[in-house]
Amino acid sequence: MRVIITGGTGLIGSALAQNLAAAGHEVIILSRNPAKHSLPSGIRGEKWDGKTAVHWGHLADGADAIVNLAGEPIAGPGLFPWRWTQERKQRIRQSRIDAGTAVTEAVRAATNKPKVVIQSSGIDYYGNIQSDKIITEDSPNGSGFLADVCVDWENATAEVETMGVRRVIIRTGLVLSMESGMLPITVLPFHFFAGGPLGSGHQWWPWIHLDDQVRAMRFLLENETAVGPYNVCAPNPLTNKAFAKEIGKAMNRPAFFPTPAFALKLALGEIAALVLDGRRAIPQKLEEAGFTFKFPQAHEALLDALNQ
Repeated sequence: MRVIITGGTGLIGSALAQNLAAAGHEVIILSRNPAKHSLPSGIRGEKWDGKTAVHWGHLADGADAIVNLAGEPIAGPGLFPWRWTQERKQRIRQSRIDAGTAVTEAVRAATNKPKVVIQSSGIDYYGNIQSDKIITEDSPNGSGFLADVCVDWENATAEVETMGVRRVIIRTGLVLSMESGMLPITVLPFHFFAGGPLGSGHQWWPWIHLDDQVRAMRFLLENETAVGPYNVCAPNPLTNKAFAKEIGKAMNRPAFFPTPAFALKLALGEIAALVLDGRRAIPQKLEEAGFTFKFPQAHEALLDALNQ
């Protein structure tokens, strides 16, 4: 296969690119500065502006797949999240719309169109649901900044379906990896024996090990019957309190020092929603399609992620 990946230098994109290249597939990563990145064998970088198909659109002609993961980081780089100013919130939203517009432009211009577009999204699509209600792909979208961003993100490539291109939407949960993302931030207090629930601890956290994230994306790429939205998260979500206990077990640390919601909101502002909001999402469609998880339980997933 020839696979084009936008956002291919991020946590998920780079892991997927390496997996595909190791299997002998041709992988093209789009980057504003390809020379800046040292890419493994079998992966090549192509320049793009993040907004249009200029310089790379011709590559979509005859490609097997485009995986659209591009977008301004929600939490920002590094261990400590950036506050959501109005300017930053606009960049988060607009960057996703622009990337989707560029992908759609490339598909529209292609004579031999890609077989599939994998469109990234987040489990935040469903909004903040502080109850034990089980959330599946049939559940409606919620409200709030993150939910609205996910709706716009998904809609950004909707037009490719009218061109006869199969489109899969991946609504990803908390990805367990110490390379980046929310896990390094979440486990930091445990290193100082100060870990515990965040806020009430009752909010549900859908999570997934990075290996299963990549495996699920490969499964959806290659399964020609897969179409529409898929919750890409493990089948056993946990409340934040239970998740904290599992981190404590994995690190041999206590997990009974709660951080009040007001303290998180005071320190982080609106971005505290990343850890205080929750929804009990399960991967119903993914499992019905026959996908099996390597790490269905959080204990084994955390042990593996924390020791990599």
